[in-house]
Amino acid sequence: MNSNPIINNLLKKHDLRKTPARVEILGLYTDTPHAMSHGDVEQQLIDMDRVTIYRTLSTFEEKGIIHRAYDGGGVVKYALCHADCSSHQHRDEHLHFSCVQCGNTYCIEGYTIPEVENPKGYTIDNVFLFAKGTCSSCN
Repeated sequence: MNSNPIINNLLKKHDLRKTPARVEILGLYTDTPHAMSHGDVEQQLIDMDRVTIYRTLSTFEEKGIIHRAYDGGGVVKYALCHADCSSHQHRDEHLHFSCVQCGNTYCIEGYTIPEVENPKGYTIDNVFLFAKGTCSSCN
């Protein structure tokens, strides 16, 4: 099993047991600069069953290790959270950038989502900020 201190610290911080599936999946997210979907993870870890991947991603999201990175497409992608995210609150209200060339989605720090007031008669559950264009790797 991987002995990467970043992975070990994340699992310990979020009170999760160190299992081979968690270590492998978290290793993908720590080594990849862009968000990944369930399918992306499944393609990388061909020996791991899809239910294990799904449950692990759900647990990581619930615990505040990863967050959903919306890019306007129909597929949910996940990216690593900030260090101060927890199961009680995600603090990843920032711009997500989707590259039209490679299809990767990146978290762009420093561009935060402005606070939005509820329009009369409406309830807002989530607000997302995303942009499409060409990433620095494809430019």
